[in-house]
Amino acid sequence: MFDGFFISTAWAQDAAASHPSLMEQVFPFVIIFLIFFFLVIRPQQRRAQTHKGFITALKRGDSVLTSGGILGTIEGLTDQFVTLQVADGVKIRVLKAQIASSVAGELEKK
Repeated sequence: MFDGFFISTAWAQDAAASHPSLMEQVFPFVIIFLIFFFLVIRPQQRRAQTHKGFITALKRGDSVLTSGGILGTIEGLTDQFVTLQVADGVKIRVLKAQIASSVAGELEKK
């Protein structure tokens, strides 16, 4: 009574069955790469390009925010570093790449 219940039927694959072509095997990987490119890589490249343009447009007197959360006014610029005045008589040097954004008007409100 239970013999037929526990024994599953085995289906043999046809020996003459065709194998998937190279295009059928590669196509899913191409689709995954395209999705990854348009959802991750391309937006990241655009953000980097926008930040690079922002960094090159910095000038003395701009109020900025560093990636570490320090607010300051640009007092000096070199190729790699920015000198920020964070308080009266207090100046620090940070890497240009660490300037996160401009905060125009935020420092003048104090």
